[in-house]
This record gives sequence, structure tokens and C-alpha cells, in this order.
Amino acid sequence: MKLRKKLRPRIKARIRKNKQIINKNINNFFDWIKGAELVELKKCNTEEDPVRPELDNVFRRSYGRKIYGVKYKGDIYAVMCFAYTNKIPKNVEELDKFSHDAFLQSAQRDQNVGQIAIAYTVWSKKKGGGKLIVKEVFKKIKKSNHLNRLVTLSPLTDMATKFHSHNGAKLIRVNETTQNFEYKVL
Repeated sequence: MKLRKKLRPRIKARIRKNKQIINKNINNFFDWIKGAELVELKKCNTEEDPVRPELDNVFRRSYGRKIYGVKYKGDIYAVMCFAYTNKIPKNVEELDKFSHDAFLQSAQRDQNVGQIAIAYTVWSKKKGGGKLIVKEVFKKIKKSNHLNRLVTLSPLTDMATKFHSHNGAKLIRVNETTQNFEYKVL
């Protein structure tokens, strides 16, 4: 009985200490998110792209297409590539055609390319990066005066479905080799 009374406060103290250590480590683990910023990139390492590594940097930067990254202390932790279009593509060939058309149409008008931002690839090098880049790009699109939709051209995988569903997107169409999710921009 005496031994039990002696051990109980020690065990409780050890549990409290371990909780503090775990909470401190979790906070440090996600500290980078607070200081991260969204930047436009001139290029990315396409070999790191798990979705569409076959698309080179020329494709990713041509005809109104852009590459964005989440940068923290000089390092890129997540990347997302976009094409601006006026229609929702079903595959990469349509993405290329639709973004090219939107780019040419913008040259005749106000230089704002497309009304729909199509996210066709996203990857993260650090835990929390994918969710953060979606959130930051979403803010950027909401601030734009010409973009009214954020839609994905995602592979037909459970991982893509779970990622977009957990981040608030709704499935709007399943195609032969891809699926389209839409994030509400209001």
C-alpha cells in the first residue's frame, strides 16, 4: 500500500512531463507553417512530381500556366501547378488545349487568362505542406478579379480522392483517366 502511494505521484508527474514534451515537439513540427509563404516559381524539379512527372517546366510555364510553391527559410516544401482555362478539362491534352485557347483569348481582351484555375498536380515534401498550399492558393484565387472557380484535374486514386475531400472539395466529374474536384470560391 505504501509503495503504491509513493509511485502514484511519480507516475502522474512523468505523464505530465511526457505530455509537455510531446506537445512541444508537435508545435515545433508545424512551426514552419506559420512562417511559410506562397511564391510563384520559374521551375520545379519535375522528377519529384508524383502525379505528372512527364510534364516538363516549359509545359508548366507556357500559355498562362503557373507553378506555385510554399517557401520557408529558402526551401520549397510544397508545389502546385495550375492552368487557367474557361472550360474544365478531362485530361492533360484538353488542359493544354483549353489553357492555350484561354491565353490567346486574353491577348485580345484584358490580359486576364481564363476564369477557372485548374490545379493539375500537387505534392508536398513536408507534413502539412499539401494542405497549406491548397489553402494559400485558394486565398490567392479569391483575391483575383477574374478567377471564379478552382477545379482539379486529379488522377483516379484513393489518395487524390481523400486529399481533396478532406480539404473541402466536392467531386464534380469522373473521367476515363482523371477526376475533377471543385473547391467553393465565394
